[in-house]
Amino acid sequence: MASVEVRNLSRSFGIHKALDDVSVRFDDGGFYALLGPSGSGKTTLLRMIAGFDFPNSGRIEMDGESVERVPLEKRQIGMMFQNYALFPNMTVTDNVAFGLEVRGLPKPEIQDRVKAALELVQLGTLGERKPHQLSGGQRQRVALARAFVINPRVLLLDEPLGALDKALRVDMQAELKRIQREIGITTIFVTHDQEEALTMADRIGILKDGRLVEEGEPEEIYNRPQTLFAATFLGDANILSGTWTGKAMVMADGTTIEISGAGNRKPGEAMQCAIRPERMQLAPGTAASSGNALTGRVIRKMFSGVSSTFHVETIGREIRIVVPNSTDTRLIDGDPVTVTWPADSTFPVA
Repeated sequence: MASVEVRNLSRSFGIHKALDDVSVRFDDGGFYALLGPSGSGKTTLLRMIAGFDFPNSGRIEMDGESVERVPLEKRQIGMMFQNYALFPNMTVTDNVAFGLEVRGLPKPEIQDRVKAALELVQLGTLGERKPHQLSGGQRQRVALARAFVINPRVLLLDEPLGALDKALRVDMQAELKRIQREIGITTIFVTHDQEEALTMADRIGILKDGRLVEEGEPEEIYNRPQTLFAATFLGDANILSGTWTGKAMVMADGTTIEISGAGNRKPGEAMQCAIRPERMQLAPGTAASSGNALTGRVIRKMFSGVSSTFHVETIGREIRIVVPNSTDTRLIDGDPVTVTWPADSTFPVA
């Protein structure tokens, strides 16, 4: 296994800068998610780590050794694509064995390693089937087994669960995490699914327009994002604007918002803060509150099973509050409400 580090990596295609001075470290044995909208540079970064493409500038290191000009076949990288890229005319066993045969390993060793790989992905009894005889989840497991059976130093996954339906995708998230933990391989995966990144990764990097805008542990980025983009892209957030007084933020209508820490902002400086919808509480009518509070009216309720999202119009803006459906919140469109939340659930963003 290996650690991977990219330093000041840049890649342009004509006038388009796909990656712009990106630096990030992927720890040995870690599970790292690259998250961002289409065109943000996450797949370009993955392809350069794999060796399918080369940077215009910067370094790619594996265990401290520069590899940005090393051919892909010498990097010991395992890679799994969204469409799985299985050979349709080969059996499951032959698909998994292919990379080992190309490397010229002895037949007995190939048989042992393929058997162990199929057992690990719980396909030990399906070795003689062909891809068209498998479900989507089973094909995904075959592709995964083929990627790690060669004992790569790093495993790269490009939207590995994107082709699966929601129920199967949730099952495979847990399965993929289990397999990664068992083999202990450094894993970097690209996804556009925020929930998937939060569920599976040890660390998350968020890219936008070729730049790494934020990086850290899932709970850290979700609960205390540093940027407006991270706050709104990774989950949902209500954004409020105002002026920092040195003790609180005051909005244009005079409403004071208490914030837990405002960094190095100076009194009189314009600022924005974000609050997760599930951190807010909703009460009917105009309720007294000693903390942060906004009054308004319900304009829409969206039921989603375990919870409901209330859209509330207040002080000229719309905010969202997520309420568990186990609570007795019987509000309808037009009802006056008070929205409250604590200062430590309010985080400044740049």
